[in-house]
Amino acid sequence: MKPLVCLLSAIALCTGALLAAAPAGAVGNLVDVNVIDRDSGAPLPIYRHQGQWWVAGQPGARYAIEVRNTTGERVLSVMAVDGVNIVSGETASWDQTGYVLYRWDGTQIAGWRKSDSTVAAFHFTALPNSYAARTGRPDNVGVIGVAVFREKAPPPPAAIAPAPAAASSSLSNQEAPAAGDRSASSASAFEGVARQRAAPATPSPSRTAPPVTARLGTGHGGLEESWITHTDFERRRSQPDEVITIRYDSYQNLVALGVITRDARQARRPTPFPQSPGYTPDPPSYR
Repeated sequence: MKPLVCLLSAIALCTGALLAAAPAGAVGNLVDVNVIDRDSGAPLPIYRHQGQWWVAGQPGARYAIEVRNTTGERVLSVMAVDGVNIVSGETASWDQTGYVLYRWDGTQIAGWRKSDSTVAAFHFTALPNSYAARTGRPDNVGVIGVAVFREKAPPPPAAIAPAPAAASSSLSNQEAPAAGDRSASSASAFEGVARQRAAPATPSPSRTAPPVTARLGTGHGGLEESWITHTDFERRRSQPDEVITIRYDSYQNLVALGVITRDARQARRPTPFPQSPGYTPDPPSYR
């Protein structure tokens, strides 16, 4: 595993009341992951279809990836969009840099990291205009990934035996106890399992489903202020303790693929103000 410099996000939404309960639809176990519509501030509905998680994006809409640590310890989240590490811009791999979250902490990641103080905003766009496609890597467009690592516990302090009373003055001449072994632990099989707190599974698409149109990707938008600080993190294992995958495409394409069904469409589109502005009419007259 190559050396790692991790990043601690300084743009956390809140530690405490605002993130005390995960929003409905979050996916994950060690962390809860949501995709946030930045115009409304609401999480996009997450649909489960054939064992995969999906969200519907609107072309041109800005979004953020919300990650909340659900454990009582620090975790490292290595995050990728369209197969590209969102911090370094490298083709994504588990052993790369990522964001460190303190216990119970959460944050929204709104773009590609450009410096310690700025990001280039995420926004949904046509696949050819995505950052991955424009940098020659279009094969994995349409997927958001979060690889989560637990932190390796520090070695316990070495015990120092008390010196005999007659020789107490010689303690300073003794060698210091050896430091604990800080080599990486051996890799084990992946055990992370994402739990469902989203829309129920949907049936296969109907024969009258509309055709799939041009796919969506994530663009490299305008620069925005987003501050971070640096910290060290030693992984407990070389493999992630959990990998969360959320796929995305346009609403029309998810309907065509059968991810969103007629019932889901009807349930998804209620509005509190369905009529145009006006005044309260009189009720029907009694006869």
